[in-house]
Amino acid sequence: MSDIFMRSVLKKRECLEYVLQVIMEKRDLRVIDLVLQKDYKNLQGRSAILDCVARDSEGRLFEIEIQQDNEGASPKRARYHSGLIDMNTLNPGQDFDELPENYVIFITRDDTLGYGLPVYHVERKIEEVGKSFKDGSHIIYVNSGKQENTELGSLMHDLHCKNASEIHSKILAERVYELKETQKGVDLMCREMEKLYNDGMELGELKAKREAAVSMAEDGMAIEKIARLIKVSVEEVRQWLDEVHVI
Repeated sequence: MSDIFMRSVLKKRECLEYVLQVIMEKRDLRVIDLVLQKDYKNLQGRSAILDCVARDSEGRLFEIEIQQDNEGASPKRARYHSGLIDMNTLNPGQDFDELPENYVIFITRDDTLGYGLPVYHVERKIEEVGKSFKDGSHIIYVNSGKQENTELGSLMHDLHCKNASEIHSKILAERVYELKETQKGVDLMCREMEKLYNDGMELGELKAKREAAVSMAEDGMAIEKIARLIKVSVEEVRQWLDEVHVI
C-alpha cells in the first residue's frame, strides 16, 4: 500500500485498467489516457497534486488516491478533489452539460468510514423524494483491510503483498516483479525515491526523509538499510515507523 510504489505500479496502463475494472465491476472498461502526480490548479485558492487521473473509452474520469491514514481520506478532501477535476476539465465557453462523469476513488488501509464494509459508493440524492441527484459526480471508498473471498477482496490482498509470488493477479504480479526484481525496475524505483527526496527538500529535509523511510519500509526494506540510505539513526527510523504503525 505504499503510495510511491503504487504510483509506479499504476503507471502501467494494464495495471490501472485492471484495478478500475475490479472496483467498477466492469470488465470491458478500457483506459485510454492516464496522468500521474499532476498539479490540478485552482487560481483562486488551494491547488492539489492528484495521485492518478485516468480517462476511459466512455469519457469518464477517474481519480485514484492510495491513502495510508484516515486524515488523508477525509470526505471533504474527496469533495475538493472532485471539484478540482471539474475545474480543470471544461474549456472557456464549453457548456456545463459537457462535464464528464467523474469518480474520486480512495483506496485506504483502514476502514475510513467505519461501517465495516469492503466498499462504499457515495452519491448525492434529493432528500424529499429519495431520488438520485444526477450530477455525474461519484465518490468511492475502498477498504483494503477487508479482504473477503471476492474479486475485490482478492485485489485488496494483492495490494498488501510485498512479494510478486504472493499476488493472485497475473497483471499485478508481473508489474511488481518488474519493479522489485529486475534492474530496470530497481532503477525506476530509485529515481522515484530520489525525486521524492529532492521534492521534499523544498518542504523540509526531515519530512522528506520520514516519508521516504516509511515508503521503503512498507516495500520491505530493512530498517538498518533505510537508516544508512537516508543518513539518519536506526532509532529515528524506528520511531517514525512506530508512529505510523508500520512496525
